[in-house]
Amino acid sequence: MGKLDDALAQLARAPAFNRAARLPRVLDTARRVLLIDGGCIALEARAQALENAGVFDGSDWATPQHLLPSMTRLALQSMDANVVVIEALSELRLLAVAKAGIHHAQVSAEHAHRYLTQTLALNLWLLFTPPTEAEREAQGRLAQIPRRLFQHLAARIGYEHIIDTLIEEIWRILQQRPLQTDAIRQMITQIALCQADPAIDLGASGQGAARLVSALFGPTQGCQEDPGIEVYRQRLERMDHAGLQAEATGFARAMHDTGLVAPYHAVLLRHLVEYSPPLIVEALGLSSTGRDCLLCYRDLALALIRTGIHPATAQAVYGLALTLERGIFYQPPVAPAMWRQLGLTLSEWSQARLTLALGDAVSPRARLLEGVLCMLGLPLGVGQGNNPTCQSARALSMWAYNDPDYLLQMVAWAARDDEIIMHFEGQPISSMASLTGVATELPMDLDPVSLIVVPHLDRIYAEMGRRCVGRDGDPHRWVNPEFHGWWAGRGFRISVDVATGQLIDVDTFLRHFYASYHPLYNGNQPLIHPQPAGIAVTDSAGRFIGWHAITVLRASLDPGEQMRVYFYNPNNDSGQDWGDGVVVSTAGNGERFGEASLPFEQFASRLYIYHHDALEHGELAAVGEDELNRVKGYIERSWGADRLPPGGLQAASHDAKPPTR
Repeated sequence: MGKLDDALAQLARAPAFNRAARLPRVLDTARRVLLIDGGCIALEARAQALENAGVFDGSDWATPQHLLPSMTRLALQSMDANVVVIEALSELRLLAVAKAGIHHAQVSAEHAHRYLTQTLALNLWLLFTPPTEAEREAQGRLAQIPRRLFQHLAARIGYEHIIDTLIEEIWRILQQRPLQTDAIRQMITQIALCQADPAIDLGASGQGAARLVSALFGPTQGCQEDPGIEVYRQRLERMDHAGLQAEATGFARAMHDTGLVAPYHAVLLRHLVEYSPPLIVEALGLSSTGRDCLLCYRDLALALIRTGIHPATAQAVYGLALTLERGIFYQPPVAPAMWRQLGLTLSEWSQARLTLALGDAVSPRARLLEGVLCMLGLPLGVGQGNNPTCQSARALSMWAYNDPDYLLQMVAWAARDDEIIMHFEGQPISSMASLTGVATELPMDLDPVSLIVVPHLDRIYAEMGRRCVGRDGDPHRWVNPEFHGWWAGRGFRISVDVATGQLIDVDTFLRHFYASYHPLYNGNQPLIHPQPAGIAVTDSAGRFIGWHAITVLRASLDPGEQMRVYFYNPNNDSGQDWGDGVVVSTAGNGERFGEASLPFEQFASRLYIYHHDALEHGELAAVGEDELNRVKGYIERSWGADRLPPGGLQAASHDAKPPTR
C-alpha cells in the first residue's frame, strides 16, 4: 500500500501536461492491490485520495453522474487492464459516497447507492460463479478483479438486502411507467436466473420477485413455463374461445399491474387480429373509453397491431392500450397522422440510427411505431437518458401530452426528411443549418422517437438561445414559448440575477407563483395547459447541483388534504431526496403515472423560473408572510445559501411592500 500511496502522491503533484505519464504506475499498483485480500477495503478508504489525485480526470469516469450500470459489465470484461482497474476504482469511489465516507459534488449518496444496487443486479452472476474458460483465456488473472470487487460491494451493502432492495427499486421505477424498460427487464432476468440456479443460495430474500418474473416470462396458463415463442404460437392455434379469453385476460392484468409486456402478449394479440378480433378489447384491458375508441377506429388499430406489435416490440401493446384509453384518436388530425406514420418512409440515416441503437430484430419502421405508441400512451414516461437534453425531452413529453398531432408531425419531418424547421420570432430555424446543440455527442440511450427527434430539437433549442445573446435577462423568457408551444405563458418570472447568480426579488417571485398556480389564491382555477418551469436541483444534503427543466402539470389537494404541485421531470427517475426534508414523491400522494409531486411550499422553494398568464389576475397580497417565510427558509437552508442578498431573504422582504395588481 505504501507504493500506491507514493504513486498517488506523485500523480497529485505532477503538472497537468505530465499526469498522463504518471497514471499507468497508479493503475498498475492498484491492479495488484485489487488482487490481494483486503485490497478493495484499502482502496475504498483511499477513494478521496484517488479523486483528488486526478485518477479519473479526462475520462468517462470523471463524470460519475453520467455512468450507466448497464455498461459496467463491458468495462469489467475488457482485456485492457487499465479499463478494468479504473472501472473497479470508480465503483469503490461510489461505494464510499454511498456510505457517506466521502462527499462528491456531482453524485449524492442516494444516487450512488441506487447505481451500485442496479450494477449488482445486472451482474449477480459475478457474485456466485467462478470465471469461465472464455474469461480466463481473455483476461487471465484480471477475471478475478470483478469478482473480488462485487463480493466487497455486496458485503458492504448487505447480501440479504441486494435482491429485496432491487425488487423494491424495480417496483418504484415501474410506478413511474418509463418508456424505456430494457434495464428493468435485464434486472428481472438476472433475478430469475439466480432463483433458478441451484448453486446460488439467496436465503429468504427475493420472495417478492414472483410477480415481476411471471409478468415477463409466463403471465398466463398457456406460457407459465416460458415455452418459447414458436411453441406458444402453436398452442394458440389449438385453443378454443374460452382458452383465448383466459389468455387475453391474464396478459392484460399482468400488463396493467406492472407496466411490462411479455413477448407472448404480442404473439397473442397478432393471433387475435387474424382469428378472434373481438377479444382484442380484453387482451388490451380496455375500459369503456378505450373500447369505444377501438371500435370507432378498428381498421387503424388493427393496422397498428400488424405493423408495430411483434415479440421484439412488445411494449407497444401497452402503448396502444393507453393511447386508446386517452381517446386521442378522436382529435381530428391524429388518426390521419397515425395512418401517415404507418406508411412513413424512413430516411437512410433514421433507419441506420434505429438499427444501431435498438438492433435489427424488427424493421426500423416497427421500432419507431412502437416508440410513437408508447410516447402517446405514456407522455410522462419520456426520459432524457444520460444527456443534457432535458429541454428536448420536456418538449416531446409536452407535445405527446397536450398536442399529439404536432408531435407526429415532428416525427414525420425528422424520420423522413432528416430536418425539422421551427420558427423563432417569425424567423425559420432549420435543424440541419444550426451549428451545434447542448449535447456534444449524438445521444443513444433513448427511446425510438427521442433517438430520431431529439438531435434536431437540441440543435434548434441551442440556436434559439444563441439568437438571444445580448438581451437582458434569461433567454428562457423568449425561447420557451417559441420552442414548446403557444400555451407556454408569456408572463415570466425568475428569482436569480442572470449576471451575478444572486437571488433577487424573491417575495414578488413567490407571490406571483402562488397567485398563478395555487388554487386558494387564483380563484380555484385549475392549470389548463402544462407549463415549462426551471428548478434548482439539490442533493440529499441540500447542496446545489444544477438547473433543470421540468413541466408543471397541476396543483391540487392530495389524499391527505395537503396542497401539492404535480410535475413532470425528464431525468429518468423522479423520486429524489433534495435535502432539508424535501423528498420528491412519485406514488402514494395522488400522483398519476409519470408524475412527481411535492407539497406546494417545498416545490416553490426549489423553483427559480416559471411562466404564467400575465392577464390572469390572482391575489398576490393575500399570500401570508408566515407561508412565504417557510418557503424562504427552505431556500436559505439549501441552494440559496450562498446567493442571499445582504441580511438574508427575511430582511429583504421587510424592505418590500406586497405587490398588487
